[in-house]
Amino acid sequence: MQQLNTLLQKAKDLYLLWYGYYKTIPKEHRHTLGQKIDFLFIEILEAISVASFSAREQKLPYVQLAIRKTDVLKLFLLMLWETRSIDNKKYATLSEKLDEIGKMLGGWQGQLKK
Repeated sequence: MQQLNTLLQKAKDLYLLWYGYYKTIPKEHRHTLGQKIDFLFIEILEAISVASFSAREQKLPYVQLAIRKTDVLKLFLLMLWETRSIDNKKYATLSEKLDEIGKMLGGWQGQLKK
């Protein structure tokens, strides 16, 4: 349970970091790609939260959803960086933290499949 609380906390902290960056994205991407990225973060948080409060046999679909959304989020963040709408440092920070969350989700998925 401790690892789960850590995962949810890391995801929440990453969203708050993203939210600070979101306000600095150029308007041309803030209302398109930026909004989609924001929504993906919220969907990931929701999936992790639902999984954490579900019965064991109901967790796996939500963990898998969070993993899929995390993979899409990585792609969209890359696109935002490639269009120079976020700088190298912000992209690196977000990517590093998102990779850590992805690994934790993968570990959780592995435990649930056993």
